[in-house]
Amino acid sequence: MQVSETLGARAVDILATLVAFDTTSRFSNLALIEWVEAYLDAHGVPHRRAPNADGTKSNLLATIGPAEPGGVVLSGHTDVVPVDGQAWTSDPFKLTDKGDGRIYGRGTCDMKGFLALALAATPDLVAARPRKPVHLAFSYDEEI
Repeated sequence: MQVSETLGARAVDILATLVAFDTTSRFSNLALIEWVEAYLDAHGVPHRRAPNADGTKSNLLATIGPAEPGGVVLSGHTDVVPVDGQAWTSDPFKLTDKGDGRIYGRGTCDMKGFLALALAATPDLVAARPRKPVHLAFSYDEEI
């Protein structure tokens, strides 16, 4: 598969959006899930939710490629740990580039950075028309 040269730029843009959603484990992740659904819809990727019992949080499952057994699963969680009592020098829910070669924001490494990369790769994966499915599995409550 030929990877688009703009994968990194797309990933950073998506990461900025994902970090802006306060999906601290005690809150809902539905706003983030809705954004991801709209993104997947724009790329023609089918998806479905698996909500919790009271409907305040949801997992999201999507498949790129054929609807058949097997394939690869790219899985990560949408929730983040609380920032209460932490000495952040920037807004944890705004992606910040401090010019030191790193970007900062709650979840940039665990796991919103991974989710952003998976989503940024989606247009390239769709265009590649994989012979086996690539599943995206985004979950909630890993941090509890």
